[in-house]
Amino acid sequence: MFRFTVTSQDSHTQARLGMLNTSHGTVATPAFMPVATQGTVKATSPRELREIGTEIILANAYHLYLRPGAGLIEQFGGLHRFMGWDGPILTDSGGYQVFSLKELCKVTEEGVRFRSHLDGSAHFLTPETVVHTQEQLGVDIAMVLDECVAAPSQYDAAARASDRTTRWAERAQAVRSREDQALFAIVQGGVFPDLREQSARELIALDFPGYAVGGLSVGEGPEVTLTVARHTVRFLPYARPRYLMGVGLPEQLVRYVALGFDMFDCVLPTRNARNGTLFTRKGRMNIRRAEYATDQRPLDEECACYTCQHFSRAYLRHLAVAGEMLSARLNTLHNLAFYQWLMRSMREALAAGRFADFARPFLLTVEPTTHSTTEENAWQS
Repeated sequence: MFRFTVTSQDSHTQARLGMLNTSHGTVATPAFMPVATQGTVKATSPRELREIGTEIILANAYHLYLRPGAGLIEQFGGLHRFMGWDGPILTDSGGYQVFSLKELCKVTEEGVRFRSHLDGSAHFLTPETVVHTQEQLGVDIAMVLDECVAAPSQYDAAARASDRTTRWAERAQAVRSREDQALFAIVQGGVFPDLREQSARELIALDFPGYAVGGLSVGEGPEVTLTVARHTVRFLPYARPRYLMGVGLPEQLVRYVALGFDMFDCVLPTRNARNGTLFTRKGRMNIRRAEYATDQRPLDEECACYTCQHFSRAYLRHLAVAGEMLSARLNTLHNLAFYQWLMRSMREALAAGRFADFARPFLLTVEPTTHSTTEENAWQS
């Protein structure tokens, strides 16, 4: 049921076009997945997501396990029916949440004992129960339970977590039962090149249908993230989808597509929207600034989203300053539309054999004060 095909390869970078086939439809790659942690992309309806070109979303098995419960969602026919989204869904396993809520949990070889951040109740996650939860949810792509370490971390700690992630992946693979659900492995290893290579090689030997690179954007600087991702992607199979987890500024997406990654997720477009930070073809802007109080122009004059077609910067600033709910709605819609435009533009450039012609001017425009010769070379290395 699940299939991934590389349909085109850029001649100057490692960027490639691909197609993911799932039980709930196809996804053109490279693709950005809006984050629907609780079974909803904040401030946005499934219909609006479709209208701006979204083909796949990401939900979180950890949060849905706690509330409202995977069993209840299963009774409603699965997460697709429960949330009214008929396209593909990928669920993160909860490994990152374990990392981010580490004061509430204890990691052992068997699994993770933790207390709910909602009510303090005790729970126990294992690689097997995480697979079972995602099978109850009925999603198209499930992630194995992994162990993530913070940056900076000691080499020994990163090695132990990476080794355990491999053992957990093997256990998860052994119990999967749904043929209509693909289970992806997650490469760990901290910021250490040899651990990243070892993790990738061990997981590839287990023959998963897709591979993610996790454990980045957890405290290390962006240049370190880029270096580790560039090193790791070289060991991932060409014919399998490559998913870079939790990384997602627009300029980063361009660079990571150039390195050969196919799938991305990040909360930045929705979280920033609620804080008044908006992404445009000319860079980021804070709509709360006084300079926009009388600005009659649309947010982004080249954008075709509902927000840009119907409202002025002055009105958007007014909503943000007044704390109106519509501010979050309109800002989120625009930011997500911008991200889908960016991914679509990269796919179109790749199809036309002009990826570099799109990437270079885009990077120069969105980050004119930080761009350098080193950074220019980084996206095409």
